[in-house]
Amino acid sequence: MTAALLAGVAGLALLDALNPATIAGVALLLLAPGAHPVRKAAGFTVGAYLTVLGLGALVYVGADAAADAVGDGLVWLRRTAFTVAAVALAVAGLRRLRPRIRPAVTVPSWVNPLTAAVLGILMTGADLPNAFPYFIAIERIVNADVGTTSALLIIAGYALVYCLPCLLLLIAGAAHGDRVRRRLGSLYERLGTEKKQPRNVLVAVAFAVASGVRAIAVTA
Repeated sequence: MTAALLAGVAGLALLDALNPATIAGVALLLLAPGAHPVRKAAGFTVGAYLTVLGLGALVYVGADAAADAVGDGLVWLRRTAFTVAAVALAVAGLRRLRPRIRPAVTVPSWVNPLTAAVLGILMTGADLPNAFPYFIAIERIVNADVGTTSALLIIAGYALVYCLPCLLLLIAGAAHGDRVRRRLGSLYERLGTEKKQPRNVLVAVAFAVASGVRAIAVTA
């Protein structure tokens, strides 16, 4: 284990931490009416952390085994994830070529701290194919051949850094609940309420370009 490896993985984790899905999940739970919003947001954050840690461990062990058997195991896992992301971006771009109504984002009444953790698992897991720094970091860990224990510790640290914005928002919500909710409320009014979305060719092109970049990354 070298300082260069740790610094590189930490940088990738910081880049991956700017993940709108998990941050928005915590913010929405802090805004949700009902009891224990901070506990619900904490459950969501725990679910996100366990997902990044658990899937990272599975990808590492699977890629290591595949590399021993056929070589370049993680390369094919990364290419599969990037292909899924490229297709998803292309579909999202096509949807912006016609007007539609974006539904409001709401928290179901059955959400409690435990089910919020399940939501954190599902939302984070669904978004991981877009997390290209995640797969690059694991690929570097596999290539560094640091041993299973050290690799899992590094992945655990990556997961912690990934959840850092959620943790900071959670701490702020616990310490200054009303003030944080007021600020998040204004953001929700812009991004989370029901809204008519007209046809937007520029956004569609942007999605197409992003899809193309991911498609290029598949062949790397």
